[in-house]
Amino acid sequence: MAALSIHAGVAGIGAGAMGAGIAQVAAQAGHSVKLFDTRPGAAAQAIAGIAQQLGKRVAAGKLGEAACSACLGNLQVADRLEQLADCGLIIEAIVEQLEAKRELFNALEALCRPDCILASNTSSLSITALAAHLQHPERMAGLHFFNPAPVMALVEVVSGLATDARVADTLCETALSWGKQPVRTQSTPGFIVNRVARPFYAESLRLLQEGAADCATLDALLRDAGGFRMGAFELTDLIGHDVNYAVTCSVFDAYYHDMRFQPSLVQKQLVDAGRLGRKSGLGFYDYREGAERPRPSALASVQPAPAEVVAQGLGTALMPLLQRLRESGITVTEGPGSGLLRIGEAVLALSDGRMVSRRARDEGLRNLVLIDLALDYASATRAAISYSDDNDAVGAVVALLAHVGITASRLSDTPGLLVLRTVVMLANEGADAVLQGVASAADIDLALCTGVNYPKGPLAWADSLGLDTVVRTLEHLQAAYGEERYRPSLLLRRCLAQGRSLHA
Repeated sequence: MAALSIHAGVAGIGAGAMGAGIAQVAAQAGHSVKLFDTRPGAAAQAIAGIAQQLGKRVAAGKLGEAACSACLGNLQVADRLEQLADCGLIIEAIVEQLEAKRELFNALEALCRPDCILASNTSSLSITALAAHLQHPERMAGLHFFNPAPVMALVEVVSGLATDARVADTLCETALSWGKQPVRTQSTPGFIVNRVARPFYAESLRLLQEGAADCATLDALLRDAGGFRMGAFELTDLIGHDVNYAVTCSVFDAYYHDMRFQPSLVQKQLVDAGRLGRKSGLGFYDYREGAERPRPSALASVQPAPAEVVAQGLGTALMPLLQRLRESGITVTEGPGSGLLRIGEAVLALSDGRMVSRRARDEGLRNLVLIDLALDYASATRAAISYSDDNDAVGAVVALLAHVGITASRLSDTPGLLVLRTVVMLANEGADAVLQGVASAADIDLALCTGVNYPKGPLAWADSLGLDTVVRTLEHLQAAYGEERYRPSLLLRRCLAQGRSLHA
């Protein structure tokens, strides 16, 4: 199926930040674009804002004057809804209210030609429900851009129950022709990103509530060990807690209060207090003038690094650490075993979802230190570790890590630590989305990498980590908490039993 013809007119309804951004994208791609808003002067103001932004890009040498003029020449204000009747694609970006959107689409169907595609930029409402009262619901789909639309590459193309496959195909090809990266998804709560990304926030919020560490430490671990661009508290402060909390509540309600999506009381307190993040000056962090950013906690190295270590059957996740140790001059002796690194009297092991106290007791290990997962231990600059208070050999572990440039931050005796439990929960939610036919594994990974800048797709990460490790970690988390929240997806269990990857 071909993209929408460049000669087809495009209309944007709603001249807020998203509506204006989408109109700019279509205009820059060469379409004649009409922008409509019920607020007097709002569309003209939005176009003036676009002109100002493009002018700054021209002044900075990032956009040619001809391209700027062409884009602005393609934009025009529509004063009445009837002026959109000849468009080939209409994209709605009005208030997130089901009845308001339904009323709009009913009016558009009566006005527009039969081959006009009707699209909603909704991030949370059901496309099936929006189209239910139309005479021809097959021509309606979701076209969910991410903010800011001219910058963010991802577009979720959402099919409702009645959406014609050819309509979805056309929207995918059109998004590509506009320089965007489309992913296909069925109309289920949260689509891909707002569903699968929930654990990224939820696990940090839970650890904060349990007193495992402070915000600055947890954020630093997700960045410096996990490879994420921002930690959960930095990101929710940026998004706005009113927005992030509302999305979580919406997904939680839509899935009949499935505990995987349970909102956080910690975040609710911020919303109730009006501490909405950057936009209000206070959130998890203080953004007011003169405020100092708290520093993440770090364990001080007070002894020399050991000259040698003994690796007993370490898995692939920690193998880059061994190479890093060798390159720093430490002697590494390898042999068979159950995934332990012996450092003098201390024993270091990658977390498997159990608390350090439970694992030490289960395996009869004295002076056990658990280390968290990292995206790549060849380059990680920080790692979470957990150990019991009576561990008198942990200093050797801290010194070893410091010797190769890794700062150790202590978490309390918590199952799964931070990066590991976050990654396996993201993979678990992604696997359930694949199982339920919401989207393909490839599109889920692409959406999370493109839409929210994850360093690796969660399903690809699960495959590289090993599905046995993922399932075992989830089972240990579920056992530790006694909650269905951590139940492993049937697809993870099935792929593990069949010996195939999530992308097979």
